[in-house]
Amino acid sequence: MLFNFLAFVEELRKKEDKKEVVEKYEKHFWPVSGTIQDQIWYKEYLINFATIPFRVPKELKNEFDWDLLQKLVAASFSSECVFEKPSSDVETAPSNDEENPVMRDFIISVKSGDQSVVKRVEELWSFQILRLYEIYIEEQMNLQVLMKEDEKEKSAILGQRQGRLQRWKLVIDSLDKEELEKQAAAEKEEKLSDLYSQL
Repeated sequence: MLFNFLAFVEELRKKEDKKEVVEKYEKHFWPVSGTIQDQIWYKEYLINFATIPFRVPKELKNEFDWDLLQKLVAASFSSECVFEKPSSDVETAPSNDEENPVMRDFIISVKSGDQSVVKRVEELWSFQILRLYEIYIEEQMNLQVLMKEDEKEKSAILGQRQGRLQRWKLVIDSLDKEELEKQAAAEKEEKLSDLYSQL
């Protein structure tokens, strides 16, 4: 894997403008060790986000934890994301997942001030994906610290987290419903075919 969580935390420690994030996090919780999945913000929040397969850059397929990236994006307060069926002129790669025979595009939208950047994950370069991991992990660490230091902020952050989670569940549920409807239509077509062949 190209992203190394502990190495990233060590980089933060060495930067004057970033080391405070790690220092406060460790002061309020515990020394950073293990994996991302061992962190309190993952156990309390990110773990609740379901994931589905999506299209990724072919040459990077085995280089990143794509489920983790999806969770980080969906959980972030600074981004929006959607799934989209690839347009018909795009060659779609079949999935090993029987419930999702055609991979969807995962589109991330980040707004900063007046500027907005919208990208398909499949279009990203490895350095851009690494940067997304860094941004989203630092965001989660900062929010966890803020919740510990300020009761009003804690309430607002927990409310925002709940909203993000509910929105994500709606996204996943709508995709599930769409797949079930497609499956029902295919079964109906198959039954009609069988009937016609018997005539």
